[in-house]
Amino acid sequence: MYAIVEMQGQQFRAEAGKKLFIHRMEQAEQGSTVEFEKVMLVDNEGQVAVGAPFVEGAKVICEVLDNTARGEKVLVFHKKRRKGYKKLNGHRQNLTQVLVKEIVC
Repeated sequence: MYAIVEMQGQQFRAEAGKKLFIHRMEQAEQGSTVEFEKVMLVDNEGQVAVGAPFVEGAKVICEVLDNTARGEKVLVFHKKRRKGYKKLNGHRQNLTQVLVKEIVC
């Protein structure tokens, strides 16, 4: 059983027992339980329920494992040819690691 769910503005494929990195949830504490109700699709052993835009009564229950995770470093390089202009910036996204406990439909 899996579900396509919107978490913090991004869509993820959620399965029970799967760990996901999502955008930082400031209000969530480590060990707390979070519910996501914006479920777009649920596949229950071949029975597919597609929402328009969301499936009624479906939700994904997750446990917060780590709220201080950081993503990979992304380098942004700007250059203008023949002008002597170069600039290099780096960025690391703040993330929250969650464990999908169950999918309720």
